[in-house]
Amino acid sequence: MHHDVTTAVLRALHGPGRPVQRLLLTGWFSFRDGEATAGDVLAQQHMAAALTRAGIRHDTAWSPGFRPGRLSLETADPRAYDTLLFVCGPLHGPQVAALHARFGTLRRLAAGVSVVDPADPAVTGFHTVVPRDGTGAPALPDLAADAPAGPLPPVAGVVLSHGQGEYGERRRHAEVTERITGWLAGKDCARVPADTRLATDDWRMCATAEQFLALLRRFDLVVTTRLHGLVLALRTGTPVIAVDPVAGGAKVSAQARALGWPALVAADALTPDTLDHWWQWALSGAGRTAAACHSMR
Repeated sequence: MHHDVTTAVLRALHGPGRPVQRLLLTGWFSFRDGEATAGDVLAQQHMAAALTRAGIRHDTAWSPGFRPGRLSLETADPRAYDTLLFVCGPLHGPQVAALHARFGTLRRLAAGVSVVDPADPAVTGFHTVVPRDGTGAPALPDLAADAPAGPLPPVAGVVLSHGQGEYGERRRHAEVTERITGWLAGKDCARVPADTRLATDDWRMCATAEQFLALLRRFDLVVTTRLHGLVLALRTGTPVIAVDPVAGGAKVSAQARALGWPALVAADALTPDTLDHWWQWALSGAGRTAAACHSMR
């Protein structure tokens, strides 16, 4: 797909004057106190790929809070670069303006950005700006629109219980939740918290049982410590990893046995290896087929 922003940037980089020796690629994903949004990172991937195709050597500066240990604005030596390129997001605020102070010896370009105030020092500090909007000219497609991306990972619904005080000293809810969420944080998946509780006064909650079933149906799998997380996910044909948060087993275990569902983990047997085993099974043809059979009951 032809991209006007990319074309304009490459034309500027290859324009008259000293050729680019090494470029520092930056954006809001570079700021320690900034945000690394999906759009920002896809814009980075888009421009990094374009620079590589054009034979322009470059590094990316990442926020140490987002990608610890990687090159950051603080560790990047301005003397190692002759060009800085800022992509995506608004050209606004002190963090953007600070780039011009730290990297004042470099040629500075901004691309695929929103210009809120053309007189803002954050804008005027750049030698070249290729905006996506805000200048009165026709808007240009955002860099994220056709950025290269890898295969899409599974979407995991996460339905956890934090109550059930009736089980007293047998409760392992806090420990089980910590282990599950810590494990999930390391999985390549899109995690979506979901709650079986219905509400009509909170837009974030489902208001009807049918809405909750519609949500479960769209997940690739569900990880749950709730009885109805298990039962209703299977009703929609969605594979489930059910973890019983009660020592010795309670209603989650009983329901898994009643339904003949194998992906059940006891609180005292909860390990990353066990969860990994059932994760692979749930996403396999066997797991999907088993869940589909339950939906037909």
